[in-house]
Amino acid sequence: MSAQKELLTVRNIGIMAHIDAGKTTTTERILYYTGRSYKMGEVHDGNAVMDWMEQEQERGITITAAATTCLWKDHKINIIDTPGHVDFTVEVERSLRVLDGVIAVFCAVGGVEPQSETVWRQADHYAIPRLAFVNKMDRVGANHKRCLRMMTDRLGATPLPVQIPVGKEAGFAGVIDLVEGKMLTFSEQTLGQEVVEQAIPEDYEEAFTAARMNLLEKLADFDEGIMEKYLDEKPVSVDEIHRALRKATLELKVVPVLCGSAFKNKGIQPLLDAVVRYLPSPADIPTIDGVDRNGEPVQRATGVQEKFCGLIFKLMSDLFVENLAFIRVYAGVLKVGDKVFNPIKKKQEKISKLMKLHANKREEVKEIRAGDIGAIVGLKFSTTGDTLCGNGDYVVLERMEFPEPVIGVAIEPKSKAEEARLKEALAKVALEDPSFTVGTNQETGQMIISGMGELHLEIIVDRLLNDFKVSAKVGTPQVAYKETLSGAAEAEGRFEQMTGTAQYGHVILRIEPMTRGGGIVFSSEVNEKTIPKVFLAAIERGVRDTLDSGPLVGYPLTDVRVHLIGGSYDEETSTEMAFGVAASMALRKAAGQAQPQLLEPVMDLEVVTPEDYVGEVIADINTKRGKITGIEAETDRQIIRAHIPLAEMFGYSTSLRSATQGRAHFSMQFLQYDLVPPAKAEAIIKKIRGI
Repeated sequence: MSAQKELLTVRNIGIMAHIDAGKTTTTERILYYTGRSYKMGEVHDGNAVMDWMEQEQERGITITAAATTCLWKDHKINIIDTPGHVDFTVEVERSLRVLDGVIAVFCAVGGVEPQSETVWRQADHYAIPRLAFVNKMDRVGANHKRCLRMMTDRLGATPLPVQIPVGKEAGFAGVIDLVEGKMLTFSEQTLGQEVVEQAIPEDYEEAFTAARMNLLEKLADFDEGIMEKYLDEKPVSVDEIHRALRKATLELKVVPVLCGSAFKNKGIQPLLDAVVRYLPSPADIPTIDGVDRNGEPVQRATGVQEKFCGLIFKLMSDLFVENLAFIRVYAGVLKVGDKVFNPIKKKQEKISKLMKLHANKREEVKEIRAGDIGAIVGLKFSTTGDTLCGNGDYVVLERMEFPEPVIGVAIEPKSKAEEARLKEALAKVALEDPSFTVGTNQETGQMIISGMGELHLEIIVDRLLNDFKVSAKVGTPQVAYKETLSGAAEAEGRFEQMTGTAQYGHVILRIEPMTRGGGIVFSSEVNEKTIPKVFLAAIERGVRDTLDSGPLVGYPLTDVRVHLIGGSYDEETSTEMAFGVAASMALRKAAGQAQPQLLEPVMDLEVVTPEDYVGEVIADINTKRGKITGIEAETDRQIIRAHIPLAEMFGYSTSLRSATQGRAHFSMQFLQYDLVPPAKAEAIIKKIRGI
């Protein structure tokens, strides 16, 4: 088989969904039916292949994105099973960055849930073609039509059913394939291995005809051939429908929707067929975009005959090897013994060992070819988001943006002897996880670890104790506040050193607030005669370093614009260091005069509760400074949405359980930073300052 034809038979797909929609169970069935696993693992039994971490097996959730490869009908499918919990959204982000297609799993009872929306938007950002799989059709309350409606309303998608369910809830028996016009059932004696084709039952003929007409009508909008036949009432062949569906899916115009019950072994083989038929191969993405050494756009064609180019999307510390770098090779071939160039770090790396992955099992290989996902052992300089290319080449692929941590805890070693080991372990975790940071509280000198939520930090502490065998004491979680300004101010900073080596720097800065989410913007309004351009980078560095610690209580300053509006220099004694110090002095003065204010992370909360408890839930949210943004009725339950400060959410699961007798559940995700009310801000500042 030629290299290009081989590329056409590869699929790089991810499985994404809200927590508990059945992603990992679906992946386990895929591995079993493709012959990759000899027995089915179950999440609830703690033996799922893809949930291999001890922490995942204990909690029954996916924490880290796991990669594997399987074969289906002469096609190689590389799969990444991603987490559904919002605390691990960074795992989804970096997996989506390197995938060509995605299966979005939805619970037939819950429909489109909050994290489903988050991962869908992430896939929108990277323009990834998708299939939808409506899972848990056997559960009480399963509603296929409602799920489709929610996909349209909440996600702005164009769902296109290619199957309809036969039976519902406990009576779910199989699916009707709308393209080929037959009913599929899955033999319970062979654990769903045998797919039985049958004629469509008489009482489903009408539903099948209506659903198939809907399928052809939608496809007619995207395919002229089908439109002509549809209007002339001529039969449309199965191949024509598959071809039109594939084209519309790759162009992000439709999302083919399949259904089944992964746990009951129903509907997985048709899902695999759909992956092969409708999702793209690496060859369907003809070029990848990057920039050259001058920042100019550059494109690199996909294919093994091109120059090598790949993206590192994840690092993982390992007990057996120093570190593993997960890489997606976009062009060319990466071989053991190659010397490659990292244009971000401007360093050369030697490829000493390459691996193919199956969850936590590894297989050593001699090369990773274009379109494939694998791992490199023992890179010295490269980190998540870095590009690797051939020596003498220079291309930087689009980097990933990671969310900032919103919660922190103090951590300290139990003994002085443990200090170095703790720092080393934390450095390894921070290298693996870009949404985790380690810092020091300037006031107390305590080490602070920060992450995306309580569960995120709980898992990291668990790993420190069990995987890295480091003994540490951990404080209670603290909110990661920020500071901003409500007014504008000007100040000057002058640094003169007369003793030793003479140094001189003098700047005048103006600082002003920006709209929420504006970040930090630095600009210069001075000319070359006032301050030469050579010193501007040092001034900006001094400004940005100082913004790490605001005037109120030392939290980072954000949503501010800093203008350099004046200053002076001396030809003989001015240095970059002097201007950096002067900028820092000016910024501290100006920030203190510009009415600093405290910002807190606000979460988007969704509570699903039986109708009887709506009053209690709303009253509880109101006491926590929450703002109700909407209430939606769905069958026998209500969905309450609110914006609520993270500071009020510690221990919320306990208070919600007691208010609803354990019958409600909630999910939340970071929304934005917003101002803390003055009285509350004063209390927080006093507490932090120890007044």
